[in-house]
Amino acid sequence: MSDSKKPLIEIKDLVKRFGNFTALNGVSLDVYPGEVHALLGDNGAGKSTLIKVLAGVHPATSGSIIIDGKEGKFSTPRQATDAGIGTVYQDLALNALTSVTRNFFLGREIKKGPGAFGLMQMKEMNRITIEEMAKIGINISNPEQPVGTMSGGQRQTLAIARAIYFGAKILILDEPTSALGQKQQMEVLKTIKDVQKLGHIAIILITHNEIHARLIADRYTFLSLGEVIGSGLAEELGGDDIKRLMAGGAEIGDLRDELGA
Repeated sequence: MSDSKKPLIEIKDLVKRFGNFTALNGVSLDVYPGEVHALLGDNGAGKSTLIKVLAGVHPATSGSIIIDGKEGKFSTPRQATDAGIGTVYQDLALNALTSVTRNFFLGREIKKGPGAFGLMQMKEMNRITIEEMAKIGINISNPEQPVGTMSGGQRQTLAIARAIYFGAKILILDEPTSALGQKQQMEVLKTIKDVQKLGHIAIILITHNEIHARLIADRYTFLSLGEVIGSGLAEELGGDDIKRLMAGGAEIGDLRDELGA
């Protein structure tokens, strides 16, 4: 990642209020192509609200989201998707009983013939599913297998590959390793590295896991109570800085005292 490049997404002074409650209070950050930007903070920091504003679930109260130099105003998730924002939520929105291919296309099936009566082109869809998953490191031998037979790590990869194939330039990953065992967590981190190697996608990684952030993030932004309390390049931040900022700016020593340790 080089700073001579322009950011793919610039978030400027984003504010989101729900009635009298301010969930985001002037959040700014930018993410470059080929960069993994970790967004860290405790529960209630504003991470979920920020994702939902970027994904078009909640309209922003004020501030701007600029994608590739153009301002985006999203009042629906479809508008955010069309602008190139792909969000992979924790619950993945996959149907465990249907095939890998059907989940990959999910409402955007390739058909021949008129309208709803067109014949689904399963062969072509299977080929695309296998190719797109292979691009980010997962080899599927049988795209007809039910998604329920895949590991948690493979399901994450499927959701990521789907978002990229359907035009995501900015990939938002919401706690992608949180519900997984250690081996599957490493699978997902490897997938994220493979996406990064494609070079043209900006990745926003939301995580509670400081170790995972340190393994793969190029830059960090820390939120606390809806505000940015710190940010920096990975090489500028030591382990203690990260711990302190993840704890909402409280000193680690103070937290130890609080625990009576």
